[in-house]
Amino acid sequence: MSSSPKREIGGTSSILGASFNPAKMDRRLLMLFVIVVLIFLVMSVLKPDVFPTTTNFGSMTVQFPEIGILAIAIMITMITGGIDLSVTATANLTGTIAAFILVAMVPQNAGALQSIPGVLTAVVVALAIGALCGLLNGILVAIVGITPILATLGTLSLYTGFAIVLSKGTAIFGVPQFQALSEASLFDLIPTPLILFLVVTVIFSVILNRTPYGFRLYLLGSNPTAARFSGVNERRMLILTYMLSGMLGALAGLIFLSRNNSAKADYGSSYVLQAILIAVLGGINPAGGFGKISGLVLAILALQFLSTGLNMLLITYSGSNFFKEFAWGALLLLVMVFDSLPNILPRRITARAPTIQESEKEQRT
Repeated sequence: MSSSPKREIGGTSSILGASFNPAKMDRRLLMLFVIVVLIFLVMSVLKPDVFPTTTNFGSMTVQFPEIGILAIAIMITMITGGIDLSVTATANLTGTIAAFILVAMVPQNAGALQSIPGVLTAVVVALAIGALCGLLNGILVAIVGITPILATLGTLSLYTGFAIVLSKGTAIFGVPQFQALSEASLFDLIPTPLILFLVVTVIFSVILNRTPYGFRLYLLGSNPTAARFSGVNERRMLILTYMLSGMLGALAGLIFLSRNNSAKADYGSSYVLQAILIAVLGGINPAGGFGKISGLVLAILALQFLSTGLNMLLITYSGSNFFKEFAWGALLLLVMVFDSLPNILPRRITARAPTIQESEKEQRT
């Protein structure tokens, strides 16, 4: 019997089409929605004076946008069956270069109008460098043929080392005018980082669901053979996807810089693991071919509510950060177990059926 063809591009090997399961994704979304509501209600009951308050919501909306944007970058590369481990390094490199540009072009006492040319230059250069970082990743994966996890692990070290050389291992401080961007808000309610995250979410939701690029991306991830016969240029798709991932990393780096008024080569080194956790929890298939932005958003809310609530509950306990990571991992495993139950139970019933029939036959004899 001939074996089914398997994926070669993307660094994983899954049977073609096996990852596409709309019913399973719908169950995952419903489960995540229930989890978000339950965590919110439990934390509101345990900490009614601080958790369900506008001040706390304002604090949370500033914390997760950068990780959310990194998670979207991880998501689009995962849909191809690959991954981009270098997004945080890209963010730090672009943030460091943007900080140098701001310091050089924007005087400390400059007004809003005087700072516009420097700010625009820093943003454009950062996004361009992010695209170049993604281009290198795409070339290594699509043309050279290196497994994505190894290619982006190598560029992670490369970009981090480049940022260390540029900054000489120290933090590069920006300018107050750029920091004011993250402190600004719409109607004094919605902070700028959250607005950026929402805009990116809407844009990529439209791209993935309403454009030929999105259709080809899912087809490439789930069935590369069918994609080739459909005329999809696999190399071009992979290079473009990794370039988009690099630009999202650069955008996250600008948010880093604006929120902290400084850039450093190793800032947010754990963010890439958190972004992967969010993507997997949100139902993005690591083998490629399936995943939704809505699942990603629900996963972000679940982890943010959980981490904020645990910090409030365990604020006097020195190991609260370790317990938070334990809770994140436990939540991921719990969701995956419940997600797999509909597939596990029928197999067990089928496996036990002959035994039951044999026992009934023995009783008759």
